[in-house]
Amino acid sequence: MRVGLSVSRKVGDAVTRNRIKRVLREQFAAYAEMVPTGCDVVIIARPGSAEYLEEHGSQAIGERLGEIVAKVVGQSRQSDAA
Repeated sequence: MRVGLSVSRKVGDAVTRNRIKRVLREQFAAYAEMVPTGCDVVIIARPGSAEYLEEHGSQAIGERLGEIVAKVVGQSRQSDAA
């Protein structure tokens, strides 16, 4: 499995972008085992991500990633059953 991060300049300056990438990597590591083998993951940070991180903290980012991973895993299981 490979993970790609896309954090554009619209998100913030270099320090902010690097912080967001670090938090995303750290939080995604907790869910990486749930992702089916052979899947590549691309996470795109949208403008407002820095503000969300400041207001809610890195744990909230992790919870959102967990919701997304659970949704993807559920969809892959449904397609396997079909």
